[in-house]
Amino acid sequence: MSVLNGEMVQSAINGFMYFGDIVFAVSGALAAGRRRMDIVGYVLIGTITGLGGGSLRDVLLDHPVWWTHEPVELYLCIMATLLTYFCRLEIKDRYKATAWFDALGLSAFAVTGSTVAFLQSQVPWTVAVFMGVMTATGGGVIRDLLTGNRPMILCGELYAVAALAGAFVNVGMMTLHVQPEVAMASGFMATLVLRGAAVVFDIRLGPPGEFVRVGGRNK
Repeated sequence: MSVLNGEMVQSAINGFMYFGDIVFAVSGALAAGRRRMDIVGYVLIGTITGLGGGSLRDVLLDHPVWWTHEPVELYLCIMATLLTYFCRLEIKDRYKATAWFDALGLSAFAVTGSTVAFLQSQVPWTVAVFMGVMTATGGGVIRDLLTGNRPMILCGELYAVAALAGAFVNVGMMTLHVQPEVAMASGFMATLVLRGAAVVFDIRLGPPGEFVRVGGRNK
């Protein structure tokens, strides 16, 4: 990979990553608002939500945890949570709002996690896909546990599956030598479409005999 291409890929990773930080931090702040937390609670939950999945990925890949050396992500998360706190947005259904911001973060981190693992750490594609799923779902799981909610990944929601699809599309296209920026955009959209459909139509994956449920009806 040439220096110019490497810089373009890193710019794409940074763009998706910073976007994911912001929208995941907002989802954490909204969850904190539902629990009527104070400003410190907002910042804590929002920041952990934004940084949690990527931090775990970096530890497992034996990378330096990036935001501890370049704290741009930390600042973005803090700013996003403070804006959410002070704007006092009147959202009638905070769960739905949290779900949509979470869907955007899920999509962004599915592609950044899998791209960092595949291109920068050069792990096998299966490991890269798993890292994408873990990066995408880790922050949301921590957020839900800290706010006393059952994590979406444990509720039968089309959540980890959406992240898996996006990471698979992203890594699969890169193995076919598609431009990483195009692969990341495609993976982002794959995750967002699946997760968005799940939010709109209440699609859930159930146990054997109830494999797919749409709006509470078994399929």
